[in-house]
Amino acid sequence: MAAERKMTFGVIVGNRGFFPDHLAKTGREEILSVLQGVGATAIVLGPEQSKYGAVETYTEAQHCAELFKKNAEKIDGIIVTLPNFGEERGIVDAIRLSGLKVPVLVQATPDRSDAMTIATRRDSFCGKMSCCNNMMQYGINYSLTTLHTEAVNSAEFKADLEWFSAVCRIVKGLKNLRIGAIGARPTAFNTVRYSERIFETSGITIETIDLSEIFGRINRMKDNDDAAQAKLAAIKKYVTTAGIPDDALLKMAKLGAVIENWMKTSPVTISAVQCWTSMEEYFGVVPCTVMSMMSNELIPSACEVDVPGTLSMYMLALASQTPSALLDWNNNYGSDPNKCVCFHCSNLPKHFFKDVKMDYQEIIAGTVGKLNTFGTCVGRVKPGVMSYARYSTDDRRGIVRGYTGAGRFTEDPLETFGGAGVAEIPKLQKLLKHICREGFEHHVAANFSDVSKSIHEAARYLGWESYYHPGDED
Repeated sequence: MAAERKMTFGVIVGNRGFFPDHLAKTGREEILSVLQGVGATAIVLGPEQSKYGAVETYTEAQHCAELFKKNAEKIDGIIVTLPNFGEERGIVDAIRLSGLKVPVLVQATPDRSDAMTIATRRDSFCGKMSCCNNMMQYGINYSLTTLHTEAVNSAEFKADLEWFSAVCRIVKGLKNLRIGAIGARPTAFNTVRYSERIFETSGITIETIDLSEIFGRINRMKDNDDAAQAKLAAIKKYVTTAGIPDDALLKMAKLGAVIENWMKTSPVTISAVQCWTSMEEYFGVVPCTVMSMMSNELIPSACEVDVPGTLSMYMLALASQTPSALLDWNNNYGSDPNKCVCFHCSNLPKHFFKDVKMDYQEIIAGTVGKLNTFGTCVGRVKPGVMSYARYSTDDRRGIVRGYTGAGRFTEDPLETFGGAGVAEIPKLQKLLKHICREGFEHHVAANFSDVSKSIHEAARYLGWESYYHPGDED
């Protein structure tokens, strides 16, 4: 899996002169210490550039904006910290003048009930409201901490910082995203239709390539081609291939090498691939292992050319920095109303399994023959916390919309084929009604993480309609 990405934040320390300004000095020191402790980089004014390195006057706001502009490509998000009431105009001016369109977190440091004298009282409880009011007036989107006031060295702020970092990774990761659609949508899957034009309004571009071009490039590739042989070695290292014919493995290796090269030269970041059943009938393998390997490296790949599906997988992967899978909401689990079977046939990343081996695709084999369906990743999904998400285009309304929430994969017994696990979701029946009444797809992206609230918040920054299940107090 890819290494965890280090975060960089633009930091604005609020200050207001007729409040104790020594609090701005200590507040700046505290937030920088906390960010350093989590391995994040802070872009912030120094004491030589403004009083205590805080922002109060319009001139200081200009200095802060220029600093942010110089580091615009590095900055993932902005943290506004209010160690006292804070000058609301200086804060919003700094953000507006910077031109940055990144998530903004507003934090206010709490007063102590035993330190409410004129020399020590913060009033950031009140100042946060004024700051947010001005951001609303300026059209600046912002996020709030869990508690109205919380100390930067508290456990609450540490959790909020982790949540906000995930929000920032999603928003930045989707900026100018290019998704590869490899092949045509299978005729039998109207459910994965979507609008390229609506995604384009969010800065997301779809780059297409026909399967004939992929097969043509494979036909021109020699068996001893370096890229093919390297991919063959990677496949054998990735998953147990006992009993899989050598010619099928070589086909998979060539397929993987060609797709990888196309994605680099196009360039696209993530992909969705046509499978059912053109790949099997006219090429002779399933693409599951190749796709599983990409998803395991945080480069999601969805089947059935489900572009919204791979986008949803990517949002989860950006947030958690761990692999995502595309699953079917597939079966009830006995009579338990809060449990269901999540399944695919399968291209799940290895990260999802207790143990995994390569096998043939049992469903398609009945139509095209077993010898044409080798390449699935078969195993039981391991237990653990999970987040799920699905964001798609609503073509009638011209918007992107979706849902997200949290649950867990369980240890409940399950005997079936493909890649499958039992999921437990609070108020599952309510979620299923929402999916059916709103006409969402049977595919859902899932991830071993607890990042659903970050997904929901990021959707707000993206201007997307989002439902949080089973409900959010915020």
